[in-house]
Amino acid sequence: MNLTRRSFLTAATTATALFPGLAPLLAAPAGRAFKIGACDWSLGRMADPVAFEVAQAIGLEGVQVSLGTEKNNMSLRQPEVQQAYREAARRHGQEIASLAIGELNNIPFKSDPRTIDWVSGSVDAAKALGRQVVLIAFFYKGDLKGDKAGTDEVVRRFKEIAPKAEKAGVILGIESWLSAEEHMDIIDRVGSKAVQVYYDVANSEKMGYDIYKEIRWLGKKGVICEFHMKENAALLGQGRVDFRKVREAIDEIGYRGWMQIEGAQPQGTELVQAYTANRRFLREVFPGA
Repeated sequence: MNLTRRSFLTAATTATALFPGLAPLLAAPAGRAFKIGACDWSLGRMADPVAFEVAQAIGLEGVQVSLGTEKNNMSLRQPEVQQAYREAARRHGQEIASLAIGELNNIPFKSDPRTIDWVSGSVDAAKALGRQVVLIAFFYKGDLKGDKAGTDEVVRRFKEIAPKAEKAGVILGIESWLSAEEHMDIIDRVGSKAVQVYYDVANSEKMGYDIYKEIRWLGKKGVICEFHMKENAALLGQGRVDFRKVREAIDEIGYRGWMQIEGAQPQGTELVQAYTANRRFLREVFPGA
């Protein structure tokens, strides 16, 4: 049976009116595409362009790259380092998916004055690389859970940097142990769409949050910038997170774009083999273009 584009759209409109849940699956191919990458630290190559070579071997589409470390003074802020990353990504058929500052787990944004320049510099680096999202990490020494003074200081610092990020079209994504409501408190206090939530499904599951409800609630407020698809010590699809329910929640909020694999490597397994299995599983649940 042959269908013209117009008749297909008419049929699709009728079907989605009767069955709203079909809408994401009947969207135009580009509209329902997800891109799958991985964090450079999970690939064993933090702040190292060789991560793109590993990503190519796995069959990924890109890498979430670290801004740098304390030791290299957040080297991705330097134009020559940015160019090296561009060339490495192109050579291996990959994309720079987004940026991240994992060093903030050890040198907290809530207290260390150096981190203000790091986060501000990440905005410049993201703009130079044509990327929109920078993950701002709040774990270990940077944990905000139950730390009112630290949270207040983070709000103050975000208020200082957010106008620059807004102008550059860059989003600073908070990844933390906080609940959806606690994240929204920070976002509301900062008062800028440049500060959003970087949602990690395994972190939230570990904390006992209803991740499917949180994704819907935060997503409908328009404050989820990107996702970590993670399991702790298990392959994706073989752990505690129901990724098909995650897909349903993501469809409801209309998110499309990057999802980064993190963790999801059982002890004793080989990295490329484990991540190839993770990529295949995700691609079954989250189709590409």
